[in-house]
Amino acid sequence: MMNIKSASVIFCVMLLLNSLLNSCSDKKPTEMPVQQINVVNVIQKDVPVYKEFVGEIFGEKDIPIRARVEGLVEGVHFDEGFRVKKGQLLYTIDPKPQEARVNAQESKVAEAETMLAKAKSDLDRYKPLAEINAVSKSDLDAKQAQYDAALSSLEAAKSNRESTKIELGYTRIYSPINGIIGKTKAKVGDFVGRDPNPVILNVVSETGNVKINFFLTESEYLTIFRQISNLREKQNFKADDKIRIKENNIELILSDGSVYNHKGTIDFIDRSVDATTGSIMIQANFPNPESILRPGLFGKVKVEMEVKEDAMLIPQRCVMELQGKYSVYVVNDSNKVETRQIETGRKIGDYWLVTNGLKPNEKLVIDALQKVRPQMEVSPTVVEFKSQSSTI
Repeated sequence: MMNIKSASVIFCVMLLLNSLLNSCSDKKPTEMPVQQINVVNVIQKDVPVYKEFVGEIFGEKDIPIRARVEGLVEGVHFDEGFRVKKGQLLYTIDPKPQEARVNAQESKVAEAETMLAKAKSDLDRYKPLAEINAVSKSDLDAKQAQYDAALSSLEAAKSNRESTKIELGYTRIYSPINGIIGKTKAKVGDFVGRDPNPVILNVVSETGNVKINFFLTESEYLTIFRQISNLREKQNFKADDKIRIKENNIELILSDGSVYNHKGTIDFIDRSVDATTGSIMIQANFPNPESILRPGLFGKVKVEMEVKEDAMLIPQRCVMELQGKYSVYVVNDSNKVETRQIETGRKIGDYWLVTNGLKPNEKLVIDALQKVRPQMEVSPTVVEFKSQSSTI
C-alpha cells in the first residue's frame, strides 16, 4: 500500500502542474506587426520603341584636293586643321614645265598663223587668175584646200595652247568651298601628281551640317519604310516626293556616352540592299553650329522604330528572373503578396515592357523583394519610380 508520505508528494506535484498549465493558457499568442513596403503601379501608355545603330560621321561636303599635274610642291599656303575660304590658295606646284609647254604651243600657233597667211595669199592670187582662165580650176581647188588645212592647223594649235594654259593653271590649287582643311599629304619639295606619290593632297570638309551613315537589316528597313508610307498617306505625299521621317526626331549618342544636343533627320535611304551583308545604308543629317562634330567620328544613331500603343511598363527592379522565367510580387486588394508570372518584351531604358501577366495600375513590390513572401500581409505605400533614362 502507498503510504501517506508518498501520496502527499504526488498530490503536490499534480497541483504544481495544474498551476503551470493554467498560467500558460492565460497568455495570448504574440502577433507579428504588418510590414510597410513600397510599391509602384503598373504604367500603361503609348511607348516609342528606339534602336541604336553605329554610324560614321561625314561632312556635308568632303572635297578631295587633287594634284592634276605632275611637279614639285613649291608652297603650302594654309594652316592644317583650320578653316579655309572658297578660292583661297592652298598649294603651288612648280610651274616651269607647264610654262615651257605653253611657250612651245605659242610657237606652234605663230607657225600656224604664218602658214595660214601664206595660204591665204596664194588663194587670193589664184582667184582672179582663175576667173580669166589663166590657171586651171584644179589649181584653184588645191590652193583652197591648202588654205582650209592651214586654218584647221591654226585652230588646233590654239586649242593645244589653251589646254597647256589650263594645265599651267593647275599648278595653283585653290579651295573649292568654305570648310575645314585636314593634314597635308605632301610637303614642300615633294613630287606629286603620279602614283605612288600623292595625287590627293588634302580634303576640305564643309561641317555646318554633317552626315552620319549607318546600316539597317532588311527587317529594320521595312519597319522604317512603313513609317514613311504611313506619313505619306497622312500628308498626301506621292511615292516619289521627298519626305523626312518625323522632323528632328533622330538622336546622336557620341563615343563618350553623351547625347548630342541637336537632333537630326533621316534624309536618304540607299537604292538597294547590299547582297553580301543583307543591309541597307541610311543617312541622317545633323546641324553642327558649334563645330563639335568632325568627319571620321563614330556615334550611335538612336532611331524611333515604332510606337507601342497602350503598352504596360514596370521598373526592372521589380522583376525576378529564374531559369529564363520572369515573375513579380503583386500586392492584391487584400494587401497580401502574391507571385505572378509575366511575359516581357524589350527593355526600354530602365523599364521592362510587359506583354502578358499584368493589368494597369496593379501594385508591384519594389526594392523589398527579399523581405516579402507569398500570402504575406503588408501595408503598401505607393511611390513614384524615378527613371534614370530619358527614353520614357
